[in-house]
Amino acid sequence: MEKNLREIKENIRFIQEKITKLKEQMDQKDSVIFLKEKARRNRRINDAVQELSATDETLPVEKFDHPYLFNTVLRETLDAINRASVTLDVETAHPELEVSEDRKSVRRTGTRRNLPDTGKRFTDWLCVLGSERFTSGRHYWEVWVTGNRFWCLGVAAESVERKGWVRLSPETGFWVIGRFGDELHRDYDVDRGPRSPESRLAAGPIPGRVGVYLSYESGTVSFYNAETKSHLHTFTGNKFTEKLYPFFRTVDENQWLRICSGSAPGL
Repeated sequence: MEKNLREIKENIRFIQEKITKLKEQMDQKDSVIFLKEKARRNRRINDAVQELSATDETLPVEKFDHPYLFNTVLRETLDAINRASVTLDVETAHPELEVSEDRKSVRRTGTRRNLPDTGKRFTDWLCVLGSERFTSGRHYWEVWVTGNRFWCLGVAAESVERKGWVRLSPETGFWVIGRFGDELHRDYDVDRGPRSPESRLAAGPIPGRVGVYLSYESGTVSFYNAETKSHLHTFTGNKFTEKLYPFFRTVDENQWLRICSGSAPGL
């Protein structure tokens, strides 16, 4: 009996050792699989970052059209894209524009206030710049435009004309799109509206929230319908050499343009 008991105990010990070794092997196998998966994921992220750097002018058009890719690329390239927390510079705001206390919203009041002209202020047309200035990097922000039928959004160079009537186009330092009634356009005269039918963007739903994406080094400014994750327009082939600022224009009275939080959509 004692001999059988010893043998049983020995067999149990042997089985326990085998189970322990099997667990170790399984853990090692799981670790290898995990590391392989992690390596594959890192390669995908690196490839996305490299592709973003190499083909910035085409990436926003082709890669971000799909909602999953739009969210995934923004999520996986957090180090490459600065999700800007944009605020408004009250010293640049036209005297008819009211900027909210948190400097995240702007509307036209219809009453021109007597404000000091610091040289930064737009005095002839209803515009305001963001406080943030960009001289490098990739930046993304969103603006609620629901309820507004006449607006322009994008980026503007520091040297743009602020005291007279001007054309809103890359040639004059504005990379913007805007709504004019039931259409979106990419080339405006501030006093007359769209310059030509050719400036009209492709037909689609009018966005209630617009995303603006700036890649300074590659000379790219892209726009998205942030609600549907669809591409609206991209300005390419630019060589930026001076400070760029977020740009806002609103014509409707008592309708707020509201800057969303700095987060990219879906994150």
